[in-house]
Amino acid sequence: MHIKQVIIQGFRSYRDQTIVEPFSPRHNVIVGRNGSGKSNFFFAIQFVLSDEFNNLRPEQRQQLLHEGPGPRVVSAFVEIIFDNTEGRLPVERDEVSLRRVIGSKKDQYFLDKKNVTKGDVVNLLESAGLSRSNPYYIVKQGKINELATAPDSQRLNLLREIAGTRVYDEKREESSGILKETEMKKEKIAELLQMIEERLSTLSEEKEELEAYQKLDKMRRSLEYTVHDKELRTAREQLEEIEEARRATSDRSGSLAKQNADAGEKVQGIERDLNDVSSRAETLTRERQQLEVERQDFIRQRAKLELSVKDLEDGVSEHSRGKDRIQAELQQLRANIKKKEGELAKITPQFQRLRAAEEEMSARLKISEQRVGELYAKQGRGQQFKSKQERDQWIKKEAKALSTTIASKEDQLRTLRDEVVHLKSRLQQLDTDIQERNAYLEERRQAMDQANKSHVDLKKQRDDLTNERKEVWREEDSMKQTMQSHKEELSRVERNLRGTVSKSVSAGLEAVRRIIEEKKLEGVYGPLIENLEVDEKFFTAVEVTAGGRLFHIIVDNDKTATTILQHMNRLKLAGEVTFMPLNRMHANETEYPGSADVIPMIKRLTFNPLFRNVMVHVFGKTLICRTIEVASQFSQSSNLDCITLAGDQVSRRGAMTGGFYDPRRSRMEAQRSKAQLVAKMETDQGALDQVVRKLEELDGKITEVLGNLQRVETQQVQLRETYDREKVNVRGLIKEQQAVSRTASLKEDSVGSDSAELKGLNSTLQSLRSELGTEMSSQLDASDQSEVAELTGLIDKIKTEMRQCISDRTRLEGEKNQVENQLSTNLCRRRDELSQELEDISVEDRQQQLAENMGDLRTVINNLDRAKQRLDEVDQQVDQFKKRRQMLRNELEQWITIEQERREAMAEDSKNMERVANSRTLLLKKKEECMHKIRELGSLPADAFEKYQGMSLKRLFRKLQECNGQLKKYSHVNQKALDQFVTFSEQKERLAKRLEEQSGSYDAILELMDVLEQRKHEQLEFTFKQVSKYFSEIFKELVPNGIGRLQMIRGDGESQGMAAMLETLKGVRILVSFSGQSSEMRDMQQLSGGQKSLVALTLIFSIQKCDPAPFYLFDEIDQALDTSHRKAVADKIQQSADSAQFITTTFRPELLDAADKFYGVRFRYKVSTVEEVSRADAQEFVTEAGEDA
Repeated sequence: MHIKQVIIQGFRSYRDQTIVEPFSPRHNVIVGRNGSGKSNFFFAIQFVLSDEFNNLRPEQRQQLLHEGPGPRVVSAFVEIIFDNTEGRLPVERDEVSLRRVIGSKKDQYFLDKKNVTKGDVVNLLESAGLSRSNPYYIVKQGKINELATAPDSQRLNLLREIAGTRVYDEKREESSGILKETEMKKEKIAELLQMIEERLSTLSEEKEELEAYQKLDKMRRSLEYTVHDKELRTAREQLEEIEEARRATSDRSGSLAKQNADAGEKVQGIERDLNDVSSRAETLTRERQQLEVERQDFIRQRAKLELSVKDLEDGVSEHSRGKDRIQAELQQLRANIKKKEGELAKITPQFQRLRAAEEEMSARLKISEQRVGELYAKQGRGQQFKSKQERDQWIKKEAKALSTTIASKEDQLRTLRDEVVHLKSRLQQLDTDIQERNAYLEERRQAMDQANKSHVDLKKQRDDLTNERKEVWREEDSMKQTMQSHKEELSRVERNLRGTVSKSVSAGLEAVRRIIEEKKLEGVYGPLIENLEVDEKFFTAVEVTAGGRLFHIIVDNDKTATTILQHMNRLKLAGEVTFMPLNRMHANETEYPGSADVIPMIKRLTFNPLFRNVMVHVFGKTLICRTIEVASQFSQSSNLDCITLAGDQVSRRGAMTGGFYDPRRSRMEAQRSKAQLVAKMETDQGALDQVVRKLEELDGKITEVLGNLQRVETQQVQLRETYDREKVNVRGLIKEQQAVSRTASLKEDSVGSDSAELKGLNSTLQSLRSELGTEMSSQLDASDQSEVAELTGLIDKIKTEMRQCISDRTRLEGEKNQVENQLSTNLCRRRDELSQELEDISVEDRQQQLAENMGDLRTVINNLDRAKQRLDEVDQQVDQFKKRRQMLRNELEQWITIEQERREAMAEDSKNMERVANSRTLLLKKKEECMHKIRELGSLPADAFEKYQGMSLKRLFRKLQECNGQLKKYSHVNQKALDQFVTFSEQKERLAKRLEEQSGSYDAILELMDVLEQRKHEQLEFTFKQVSKYFSEIFKELVPNGIGRLQMIRGDGESQGMAAMLETLKGVRILVSFSGQSSEMRDMQQLSGGQKSLVALTLIFSIQKCDPAPFYLFDEIDQALDTSHRKAVADKIQQSADSAQFITTTFRPELLDAADKFYGVRFRYKVSTVEEVSRADAQEFVTEAGEDA
């Protein structure tokens, strides 16, 4: 065991809380300047552990409080934390804290934060080895010097204190007080014996008259006994008759009470059934109203859907007929178009062949005519130009112009041909695009059909889930209604239960519940009534036994109870509450009788084993008995409280209570009903949670389906828009294809005419070039004339053929144009119009919509049928509940009547019982009076019980009157003389015996005082020998060459007894030699200051070794020592630190070398603080302190 930590606050110079770091279990050194607070630190530890600061006056307590700048300190505390791993302190903890708190008006001790007394602290410290007789485990500054200069007698007193002779002195002083008291008692007893002797001599003279009086008095008492005995027997007989009548009435009352209880239970059951039926009927009524609303909604939906279906059917029928008509017409058109296309196919090749021939003949004709013209122009140039050069110049100019024209024409022709190629490529691209877009349209059509199908499926799924959710809603509503009914019933039961206790208790329970809910407190188990179960037949017995304790609250410990009360006070909550802390419940087990007529109540209770002490405390001393007679018997024989099933109670102290207990106001019954309702509500809540989870799942599914439905509808709109847009695009492409085809045909015609024209221009250019350089002539030569003639014939021939060809071509072109006009402007346009109209009709869409509406209509019809079927079922159930409710009401009236009759009968029995009880009370009173009078008669003659039993009461009274008349003659006689004589004789005998006992006690006390003196002397001698031995050994350790011993100084004269022997002791002398020579032994007055301090330290070490403590506190013990001696003392402390803890203060370096931990005390602004420092810092401080000195 050692000091582990010290905490100081407000004590002397330590204003702020100072927590000293954990001390070493060996040697600790505290350094600091003078006045810094080192001594106050030791004072703080001494303040907690020693007796020096006991019984302080207010001004002395005020001096211990810190005084300085800042707020005034009103209280201070010092706390010491011990390491108790060795278990020297009788506390089952490894750390023990001891705190002392002081203020101007308080002085308290706390052990592990629990308030304890000073005596408890003293006993605790003495058990750990900190003896009050040896306070030298704390050596304050100056104590060494005090011992060094102390006289021999003071050292003897110190030795006596260490030896513990104070205990013997206290016992001897106590024995002396008892001895004086015994002497006083002996004197008083002697005086009483003398007085009794005088009184006995006077009473002996009055005995003769008293004997005659006593004879008559015996006769009188015998007569009075007989009279009282006869009256007592008569009263007992009447009591037995009344008791028999009471039992019969009680049995009938019990039967009536049972019948009344049964009727009450029946009434409550019928009321519950009636409430349940009414609640369910109300639920069904609401469900019927909801179903009716749904039915009306379904009817409206059905009507709307029927009209929509009718319209769609008419539309589909009309569109189907129109579609058939259009398809027939379209088929006829396609046949006509095919026929016309066939005709056009026959005409077109002939037309193209004729047109090609016409173009060829036209080109030939044009070339021939151009050649003829050129020849004639050549002939005319002979006349036109004057010379060949002028002609050639003109030809060149003309050839150049023609060349430019030909080049331009060739460019134009190439452009036309490129355009034709481009247009043909565009036609192919348009054809491909039209085919692709038609395929895409077909894909859109299929996607639209799939979307429509998905839309129908999702709508059906939505309707199915919605119907399922409605069913679950009805189920949820039914469950909520059931739970609401249970809540109302629970509220009624709780009101009834609260009605059985006072308002303050009810408010207190409510306040505790509120605090538990708000503060989330643990360790609160609720009222006692909620933590036990018992069979119904024991309800009354348990209620009567527990009484108001049924509503006492069980908690785990008193701390929890205190916390709740603090919250109640802080929140200013009204109410009365009583707690049963489990840590405060210590119930002893009871032995119960083994009779079959009694049952220990504790054995009929069911509860958590954790609460056994509480249950034993409340019910452990109670037996359940068959009858009140059995209860009376066992309450006296077993010293236990007894109670019957009806609630009649007999206390082990003799009190009897009972009466009628209304079972309808039974607390246990109300608690059972409450528990059952809570269980039902928990079950219903679980089922409701499942329904709610199912609703959440359905809501999630419906939300998912609605989301899918919305996405499908969006997809439908997008598909429809895409489809319509693509149809428009396809139409545009077809129109563009037709326009490109026409443009390409025109371009091809232009290419043919331009080619012929180009050919003519090339011929003209060639002719001009051939003429260039030839001789001019006004006439054509023979070849030219021949050529003109040939060309003229050819021209005529071509014209003739060309007229025939034009005629044929014109005829075929008319036929072709007529057929093409019929196809393009009539047949094909009509076909396209009919195709578009057929697409617009979209019978499939209408059929799909019709199918959807038909499905919706079937769903609505099914829902309507289900709603109607459920309405019929609900109507049937409502009728059944109405009949059931009427039947229950009739039955309830019958049972209420029966209950009222039983109550009236019970009231009448109660009056009879009251009359019987009054009669019984009077008879019991008379019986008690008779027994009291018989007891007052005192001891009776032996023949008094039989002598006058044969006489009648009249004769007995007459004889008693005669006897009383004779007794009047002896009215002057001291009637108590004989009793007084006997009494005084007995007192004399007792006093003589007591005198003998007091004399023996006196001698024993004297002997004890001698024994105490002998033991005191022996203990003093033993302690002296121990201290002397240790002194010599320790002095040898501190001064290796030295010799030291203690010598007892005795007075002169011979001793008589132990007390006198002790009185001859005058002191303890110390003789030492620092040189080792016995001849140089010197006492304390012959030593130097340093030597005196060393010798005083040796004495202290000897005392400490004689009575070792777990730790020592030394305050500057090396102040006056020489360097060598300080080193020896430091080594001694280091050696002793193996078995004890040392806390020292010093200004010298020797103790630092032998220490394990170091602490520095600083003083700033009149406030001291302690903190751990290193060895180097401590040595530096000591060095600086030595230099300052």
